Amino acid sequence: MARDDPYKAFNFLVEIDGISVAAFCEVSGLASETEVIEYRTGSDKLNAVRKLPGLTKYANIVLKRGITQDNQLWLWRRAIEQGTPDRRSGAIVLLDDERNPVRRWRFSDGWITKYDGPDLNAKGNDVAIETIEIAHEGLTLDD
Repeated sequence: MARDDPYKAFNFLVEIDGISVAAFCEVSGLASETEVIEYRTGSDKLNAVRKLPGLTKYANIVLKRGITQDNQLWLWRRAIEQGTPDRRSGAIVLLDDERNPVRRWRFSDGWITKYDGPDLNAKGNDVAIETIEIAHEGLTLDD
């Protein structure tokens, strides 16, 4: 019987419509949550609350990467700041050890809601990391 080892978290790609940047070092926010609505009718004989599904919310996707000469993310953020609605879809793709896609989380109608430039420190030699947050309107997982 073959072993079914879990996939490693460092082996992934980021795809965003119109942006060819792929060198992200960290991704988080692949999450959704459905609100719980508590409900009780006056005719219930049990002294209990029923729980119904409410609105579904999606966490912002947070992407971190080392800064390079490529400023496509900054230009996308600037367009949003200037009032130009620039929504894009994309995917986070988990890869196996042979770099074959095994899971794909797709987001839709995303836009950069937050940009954080790097923390700079003359005493260190760390890579300068920029962080963006993408608000979006849906997250699906391909089979």
